[in-house]
Amino acid sequence: MKKWSIAIPILVLAVAIFLIFAIRGHWDFWKSNAVLQKTNDAYVTGDQIPLSTRVSGTVQRVGVQDYQMVKAGQPIVELDNSDYQASVDEARAAISAARAELIANQDAKRAADANIDAAKASVEQAQAAADAAQAAIEAAQAQVTQAVSEYQRQETLLASRAATHQLFEQVQEARDAAQASLQSRRADLVRAKATVASSRAALAGSLQQRTALNAKDAELQAQIAAKTAAVTIAQVSLAYTKITAPADGRVGRLQVHPGQLVGAGVQVIDFVQDGAWVEANFLETQLAHVRIGDTADIKIDAYPSQVLHGHVSEIAPASGSATALLPPDNATGNFTKVIQRVPVKILFDGKPSEDILRPGLSAEVTVHTDSQETTQATQPGTAH
Repeated sequence: MKKWSIAIPILVLAVAIFLIFAIRGHWDFWKSNAVLQKTNDAYVTGDQIPLSTRVSGTVQRVGVQDYQMVKAGQPIVELDNSDYQASVDEARAAISAARAELIANQDAKRAADANIDAAKASVEQAQAAADAAQAAIEAAQAQVTQAVSEYQRQETLLASRAATHQLFEQVQEARDAAQASLQSRRADLVRAKATVASSRAALAGSLQQRTALNAKDAELQAQIAAKTAAVTIAQVSLAYTKITAPADGRVGRLQVHPGQLVGAGVQVIDFVQDGAWVEANFLETQLAHVRIGDTADIKIDAYPSQVLHGHVSEIAPASGSATALLPPDNATGNFTKVIQRVPVKILFDGKPSEDILRPGLSAEVTVHTDSQETTQATQPGTAH
């Protein structure tokens, strides 16, 4: 009896030690192979956007109340836009003036083209007059040569009394008239050459004026492009005076009120976009069989009687500590092995009411790691 009283405690102790070592050595294996992977380190999250001003101004109107549901494009805050509207009007007036000046420059170019054509015609006409004067000189020169020759012949005949004084005087008058005509033609040629030079100078001036108008044309087009950009900038600044909801969702608490002067970059309200999801932080030992697409049961702590359904959408590429602001450095010599947690994104199936899905609410998530195998097994044509 004494032997059994000693042996039984020893046997129980041995079995307990065996179980401790067995569980310690295979606990992670059993845990990672479990069909249901649960964690209470989960919370509802979503896209939270701080809406801020892009320009400065006085708050003119607030279109929402605290924590109100809003639709995409719904006005939230409007600033006084008088200055920005005036900038738009001024920029538009400037571009209109530049376009009017460009039109006037086009008219000036057409007038310059007409002046160029007229100058070219004048040059051609003056050159023709100069050519005619040159031909007249050549004809007059021939007449002078003939008259001089006739004068010399009659002078010889008069000396030998073979000609009369009357005939000699007629020949002399003809010579003098021919020489006078030659001088007149030479004067005509000088005037014609001066006209040609003047016409060519006028043509050169018209061409230079046309070149200047072309340069002004390019300058005005550049001004129009710059003023068009100024109109766009002014319109963008004017649009910034209205802050609207970027999507469907809910606003937070207003941080500005009508009559308040705000500067650029001032946050006016928080915005939470519809489409919340759950971020569940599983232990690394739980993720051996968790795959994208696995179904999940979700309990929100605020609504313990409701079970929502979803699925694994994404698994983070790194653990939470690895992406922290100050990640651990295990090479410093003070290494302590700690089981890490990896964020897993859980999307809701269907569209649960946004009234119960508020970012920050705690949740409990259970992932069914066998859900994809069950789905494949029940598909037609799958071998059993």
